[in-house]
Amino acid sequence: MINQKGKKRIALLLDPDETKSETRDNLLVIAEQSRTDYILIGGSLTYVHPGDLINHVKSTTSIPVFLFPGNLLQLTEGADGVLLLSLISGRNPELLIGNHVVAAPFLRRIKSNVISVGYILVNCGQRTSVEYMSQTEAIPSNKTNIAVATAIAGEMLGLKMIYLEAGSGADHPVPTGMIRSVKENITVPLIVGGGLNNKESIQTVFEAGADIVVLGNGCESDPSLLEAACSIRDSLN
Repeated sequence: MINQKGKKRIALLLDPDETKSETRDNLLVIAEQSRTDYILIGGSLTYVHPGDLINHVKSTTSIPVFLFPGNLLQLTEGADGVLLLSLISGRNPELLIGNHVVAAPFLRRIKSNVISVGYILVNCGQRTSVEYMSQTEAIPSNKTNIAVATAIAGEMLGLKMIYLEAGSGADHPVPTGMIRSVKENITVPLIVGGGLNNKESIQTVFEAGADIVVLGNGCESDPSLLEAACSIRDSLN
């Protein structure tokens, strides 16, 4: 399992398309020094195959690397694990089960740890790339009851983790009330990402119940945010 029960964790998300090499390498140094728990590699619109980035990260850090595939073209060997995302907030059958059927023989053959994740998009101010590419609508940020029911259904279906996603460049993070309610109603680890651009928001999301906080764009704009996030994690563990 990617998360030890009861422990807070930080994950750094790197998009092979968007992360400049200088920024990326600086972040990797900070990640190693601050003992970032995981590095996720992938994106909703990635044209660059992630294999080279996975190899680079693994050759320069000791941090576990997980593939975070936005589509079938991003599947590759070499990562320590794969987050098998099922977009349970939407009704696109290809992203609920269709792509998974195509990917299953490959995923069974590789030695990576495959973790099934219920992926829930939450509308936090603007339409995201994931919404557009997936042709689905996000759950409104004021519809906590829908998010809770969706998360419960995901766990009942056997998914091992639930991921509340505000989306890249979101105006604000997933509301704390929604995070808290979802956490109170599931027993599997809860991941939260999107819109986390300062240490106060990271602290708030952790305290609301997130087990794993995912940072991406915020760290690329301000690499020191990753170090601050890991310091918050340490204070809570």
